[in-house]
Amino acid sequence: MKKVVLLTPAHPLRGGIAASSERFAKELQAAGYEVVIYSFSLQYPGFLFPGKTQFSDDPPPPGLDIRTVVNSVNPLNWLKIGLELRRLRPDVIVPRYWLPFMGPSLGTILRLAKSNGHTKVIPIADNILPHEKRPGDRLFTRYFLKPADGCIVMSRSVEEDFRLFSKTKPVACIPHPIYDNYGEKVKRESALAHLGLSPELRYLLFFGFIREYKGLDLLLHAMADERIRAMNLQLIVAGEYYGNREFYEKLIADLGLESKLILKTDYIPSEEVKYYFGAADLVVQPYKSATQSGISQMAYHFEKPMIVTAVGGLPEIVPNCKAGYVVPVKAGAIADAIVDFFQNNKEAALTRGVIDEKKRFSWRSMVEGLEQLQLKVR
Repeated sequence: MKKVVLLTPAHPLRGGIAASSERFAKELQAAGYEVVIYSFSLQYPGFLFPGKTQFSDDPPPPGLDIRTVVNSVNPLNWLKIGLELRRLRPDVIVPRYWLPFMGPSLGTILRLAKSNGHTKVIPIADNILPHEKRPGDRLFTRYFLKPADGCIVMSRSVEEDFRLFSKTKPVACIPHPIYDNYGEKVKRESALAHLGLSPELRYLLFFGFIREYKGLDLLLHAMADERIRAMNLQLIVAGEYYGNREFYEKLIADLGLESKLILKTDYIPSEEVKYYFGAADLVVQPYKSATQSGISQMAYHFEKPMIVTAVGGLPEIVPNCKAGYVVPVKAGAIADAIVDFFQNNKEAALTRGVIDEKKRFSWRSMVEGLEQLQLKVR
């Protein structure tokens, strides 16, 4: 049995990376691997974290060996964990990489771990360079990638970024698998009743942490379109503000959108996710920049059509006019797609497209991609 260490956020840390890493661990176990997750005892210092808390109240996922031991800012801890992993001698370490801030800690741990002459390092890179640029991004990323033997990416745009740092290391581009760990689909009537929403209205859903690059302001401007104001339609905003709350609240007031919005701007617990997607007719991702998005994979799981903007890997994930709409990064284009969906009764056809496309995004393909890269780096 091969031993795999996932070096990644995991329970009790919250968020999409933690949830998807736990799901990947279960798929590896199902394929016969021995899996240990090394997670963070300190992921971000408080002053770097824009949300209310980094921790989830959800129960721990059953059947996973999660060790909450990595401190992202303590070099002595990096030495300790690196030496511990060197002695553990896993066949492969799979670190998640999403932010250059993690480069120094993970890069140091990986150098020490693979100095045993046995362990290979194959990261899963959510991002190579971040959406929100900071000094040191390239330096920290280069330091992280140096000990990597190959890399799994989930969009062509991230693959292109990876090639800025390495022309020769093998890369596997595997679309982000479906988030199928948030429960089964819920019928619309049940979801609306659970959330206390009227069945007489239709609903858009903006889901996930509210950050500048995710373009909620564009969607709010689209909601102010006179055609949409006249529709029996509301927008559910379900996710926590990651800074700039005042900006959005002022924009909502300036546009006079209070009656068109349902604001659920606290963290959404895992067991509640299915109700928000169950209530939605259409999921909107008005991103200004992107690599890939876990929200698309939630929408696929719950079989909901989408509007996405033509940035990063989103057009690879959501084929235009089949599983939804791919539109320019403009409020008017988003509004046009919303109007077309409801006025021309596109829900049934696009839902069939979502169900068909959904077959592309399996967790097994992620395991197979890891196995193929291991063969290439021997």
